[in-house]
Amino acid sequence: MDNYDHASDALHTSLRGAIEAVVLVVDSPISADDLADVVDSDADTVTQILHQWADELTAAQSGIDLREMPEGWRLYTRADYAPYVEKVLLEGARGTLSRQALETLAVVAYRQPVTRSQVSAVRGVNVDGVMRTLQARGLIVDNGRDPETGGMLFCTTSLFLEELGLTTLTALPDLAPLLPAVERIDEIDDEVRQTVEARRVKTTSSDSEPAAAGDPTKSAEPGQEDADTTAQ
Repeated sequence: MDNYDHASDALHTSLRGAIEAVVLVVDSPISADDLADVVDSDADTVTQILHQWADELTAAQSGIDLREMPEGWRLYTRADYAPYVEKVLLEGARGTLSRQALETLAVVAYRQPVTRSQVSAVRGVNVDGVMRTLQARGLIVDNGRDPETGGMLFCTTSLFLEELGLTTLTALPDLAPLLPAVERIDEIDDEVRQTVEARRVKTTSSDSEPAAAGDPTKSAEPGQEDADTTAQ
């Protein structure tokens, strides 16, 4: 019995860890159903873990707040600590951009509109904080959502062009010497489209499967009923 309890606890811990990791990196709220698909669990179990996690963060007066929004679950900074967060963001807005911020800004500039997850894939690191800094400085802005993935899209602003002394994006220098890994975005786009299309085809196929032979619910072919009656 003890071995079973230990195994169950280990499984629960592993599942919660997976949920925490996914919620941390998503660039838009994620539903319990989608989370369940990602972590190979059921929505009820995932929802229970999310509520438990949210309650623990609140009880500990954590600066992190896990909220359930109409679109799903996402991590936010707790409102009680907003003055400290604003102080950091404002100081960052007055300072010089770091190399990480410049690299992130370059990805957005050359491949806009682009989602946060696509930028993160190119850079190989989480870019949530850097993207927020760029937004706070007025260099990038959200520009709707990707119709296929639902992720928030970002593009540069007129202030970005002013800071570079440019009038249009076409005046940007060649991409190759600045961002050699940006072609990875095209691969990601293809992978996402293929995954979405595969799911769509699978769903369509399952909905349109013909009734099995001998199925009493299957309608007779036109004229077949009359033929059977005549034969009798």
